[in-house]
Amino acid sequence: MDESSPKTITLYSSGWCAHSRSVESFLKRNEIDVRKINIDGDNEARQQLIELNNGFASVPTLLFPDGTKLTEPSFFEIRQKLGMEQPPGLADRVRSLLDRSKD
Repeated sequence: MDESSPKTITLYSSGWCAHSRSVESFLKRNEIDVRKINIDGDNEARQQLIELNNGFASVPTLLFPDGTKLTEPSFFEIRQKLGMEQPPGLADRVRSLLDRSKD
């Protein structure tokens, strides 16, 4: 990964946050360039994050190349921001199963 790439997303995270680890894993699985900044023990990074989030050190926070950010985003929000296809929801999956059982 080239950290200077204009397509790189910055991920502010913390080792104690399971959702941060899940978001990082999701981005890697989808081959999205990520620059991870762990705020644990890094006061400068923590302060940057607090400034980004209007006084809160909320993780995960994603900072996109276009200057926008998502704080504590759902995978739906991440997919939507990145223009990715959304997987079928639970209602759609149940409907599909019910339709198959009619055959």
